[in-house]
Amino acid sequence: MPAVLDADAARLWGALTRAAFAARRTEIDDLNVFPVPDGDTGTNLYLTMDAALGEVRREHGERGILGTASLVDEARTLSRALLMSARGNSGVIVSQIVAGVTAVVVEEELADLDGPALARAVTRGAEMARASVAHPQEGTILSVADALAEAAREAADGGGDAVAVAAAAVSAAEEALARTPEQLPSLAQAGVVDAGGAGCLLMVEALHRALTGAWTDEGTLQQATDDLLLPRASWHHTTPAGEGGASTGPTPRRPHGEDPLDALPVGIEGPAFEVMFLLDRSDAERVAQLTTTLDGLGDSLLVVGGPELWNVHVHVDDVGAAIEAGIEAGRPHRVKVTHFATQMAAKEPQKFAVIACAAGPGMASILEDAGASVVPSAPGARASAGQLLAAIRETGAASVVVLPNDKDTLMAAEVACRAAEEDGIVTAIVPARTAVQGLAALAVVDFDRGLRENAIAMTGAAVSTRHGAVSIASREVLTWAGPVAVGDVLGIVSGDVALIGDDLSATANEVLDRLLSGGGELVTLVSGADADDALVDAVAAHLAKEHAEVEVVRIDGGQQVYPLLLGVE
Repeated sequence: MPAVLDADAARLWGALTRAAFAARRTEIDDLNVFPVPDGDTGTNLYLTMDAALGEVRREHGERGILGTASLVDEARTLSRALLMSARGNSGVIVSQIVAGVTAVVVEEELADLDGPALARAVTRGAEMARASVAHPQEGTILSVADALAEAAREAADGGGDAVAVAAAAVSAAEEALARTPEQLPSLAQAGVVDAGGAGCLLMVEALHRALTGAWTDEGTLQQATDDLLLPRASWHHTTPAGEGGASTGPTPRRPHGEDPLDALPVGIEGPAFEVMFLLDRSDAERVAQLTTTLDGLGDSLLVVGGPELWNVHVHVDDVGAAIEAGIEAGRPHRVKVTHFATQMAAKEPQKFAVIACAAGPGMASILEDAGASVVPSAPGARASAGQLLAAIRETGAASVVVLPNDKDTLMAAEVACRAAEEDGIVTAIVPARTAVQGLAALAVVDFDRGLRENAIAMTGAAVSTRHGAVSIASREVLTWAGPVAVGDVLGIVSGDVALIGDDLSATANEVLDRLLSGGGELVTLVSGADADDALVDAVAAHLAKEHAEVEVVRIDGGQQVYPLLLGVE
């Protein structure tokens, strides 16, 4: 039983983590607080880790799980590979946790990690994860990472070796995960723990198992993996009940469309300058202060990377204050300041392109016909940062707008755009959180104009499109609209369950009536893979009778999960 985490134990840790994510991804997906089966945290974690380990193997050879390179070399490669393979918000956050761990290995040129070094590593991982989020939310993976890091430090301070540090981290992660429903009302109402936090617990459990098991052959790997794959009844909790066992009523929960881990996109109105720089000679504490300062100065804030080098991006009116904040945090260099008005008035009949994510074949065809380069991305198979980056590069354009068309792809899109800008490609993200918003944005594109003008027009079209959907509940949960049972028809307005019914067309009609209560000229109906013509016909007939003034566009989107997506412009 090794008292340190050496290269072989680290390889086993990677293998165990991937195996655990593979076996438990459906269970983690099921922790989704929304009653529609579009949550894919577990799947994203597995695909992120699987792709990253594959890249490390290609880089460093085929022996064992990862290869024969030094721990420092493999750590450096793994950090980059995870960032590029990250899928969904959960994958991006996990990439930052692992980046913190690998940063300690690389900075200190460690051949192995003893107890104190391991504590420093997981602490750095928790710090980097939190620093990457502009507005951290407690009750998420961030809370679990913080708790396990604190326990690791305490164990190391008490003289514990790597095994003792990992054991303390596991216990703390379990306790922190169990507390997440107390921190997020949406989790308490759904009767589950946080999905990202569950993935974090699996990672630290795999770490402990790698340190207490032996690395010899596949039989040992299977034995080491077995105890990570048992069902977790503790991940599901009884919904709080009032007197007599009855529900006490819904607690206000975060709307489905408002994810605290979402990065901020380009807005219609906003600061006049874009400031970007690389930052070194800093530390996590000073970078955290920099993030707070910049958040108060402007918007579209993104601070990623570390520990030796950070990439900072923000939109502000006070350029001097932003750069001064960077100087106080460390050494800013490669500073780039763009005045948006000047940029718009200057050159730019440069080649311009649009990357758009599509959840179904019909939608992909529509987006391609409108001139976009399409990247498939759907629940369970969301586009990674690397896939989006490859698509951006393949356009050959000097400037590219990205349409995620899904809130859970926004962070991966941010990572891809930051990497593309290192190649000299100017990028922007339009905050299209659904397919109907993406369609509205693409409808106003002028490929003869520049990025800034298009980004503003597209963002305006996207955010002014009210959106809804109908779906079938896959789990029991308490929502603002009341208790949901499996099989109920859900009417979703602006990303949240607004009504519960028993008929798809009737529920869709109610959703449209609500969306049209504030007026509207164009209604878009996007039918899913499981929808039939009768459903769309019934909804179109309702619109013709009750809202004869609106134009109706019907699209065969082919998406899963949602039989009908609805948009009102």
